[in-house]
This record gives sequence, C-alpha cells and structure tokens, in this order.
Amino acid sequence: EVQLVESGGGSVQAGGSLRLSCAVSRTTNKRFHMGWFRQAGGKEREGVASIDLDGVTNYIDAVKGRFTVSKDNDKNILYLQMNNLKPEDTAMYYCAANLYVFGDRWSLDSAYAYWGQGTQVSVSS
Repeated sequence: EVQLVESGGGSVQAGGSLRLSCAVSRTTNKRFHMGWFRQAGGKEREGVASIDLDGVTNYIDAVKGRFTVSKDNDKNILYLQMNNLKPEDTAMYYCAANLYVFGDRWSLDSAYAYWGQGTQVSVSS
C-alpha cells in the first residue's frame, strides 16, 4: 500500500549539513503522519522528528534548532534538513508512515506501520 525510499545520506564533517529525502509511493489517496527515526550502532532506534497531516512538527530535544522536517504534498516527498551536524548524529536514518499517530506516540517506532530501507549519515569530528 505504501512504499518509502530514503536518499540523501552521506559523510560530512561536524558542522556540516545534509538534507534527507523520503519518496512516498502509495496506492491510496489517504495521507499519512510521517516520521524520521535513526539508529546508531548498538543502540535502539529513536524517533527524531515527525510531521502530521496539518503540518505540525515534533522534534526530540537533541535536534531542536538544528533539524527541520517538512513535506511536499504535491510531490509526495518528506524531507529532513539537518544543519550543524554533530558526530552523535551518526546513524542510519529511516522514514516511517502511519495513517494516525496520536500525541507523544510520534516518537515510538511501534506507532508506524510503513518503513523505508534507511540511509546512512556519518559525521566526523
């Protein structure tokens, strides 16, 4: 029903920027709550940011003021603009989607049914 394909990852030095994209393919006209997650080596996957159907965004404290989530509804693309990157941002980044995500559940991976394959972000000091 929904396929997600991430792109835009890479290797940058601390202080640099990257923009991740997530192309959304779907066989339905339904719109989805979208999220970005990341998983560093040996750690659990964590929610980073989300954007709901009305464009309301959420961020974890570690990325507030540095990351911006947005979406282009016409092109069905989700973005994550990452500025002032830090070595601790190094991780595999995933986009995720679900029809409804309520309240604080936006940061839980169990709240999303659809996932992309991930794109690697590496930040060197």
